[in-house]
Amino acid sequence: MLLKSYYQAKKILCPMGMEYQKLHVCPNDCILYKHEFEEMHKCPWCGVSRYKVKDEDECSIHENSKKVPPAKVLWYLPIIPRFKRLFANVDGTKDLTLNANGRNYDGMLRHLADSS
Repeated sequence: MLLKSYYQAKKILCPMGMEYQKLHVCPNDCILYKHEFEEMHKCPWCGVSRYKVKDEDECSIHENSKKVPPAKVLWYLPIIPRFKRLFANVDGTKDLTLNANGRNYDGMLRHLADSS
């Protein structure tokens, strides 16, 4: 199911306790603007602006970078809290580890994991 807006995505994710991070990304997918690139306004590899530009007035971008929307945003869903939530329930843990712990190794192919 594809959602039509950010509002719908937040409406689904937030009540379930699934946190997310919105990261700015180079429009050409060169870098994520985090860690050492967090304060940059242009991509160091391709030179494309981090923010949407209507005209080539670069100095206005640097001054008002909080008001100008980013050119591309990535929604990152951290995996560790999701694993913690999956393995928090004892009954759910048994179901999730069934293929590794409760399988019959008699030489017959009963599951894809039984093949070489």
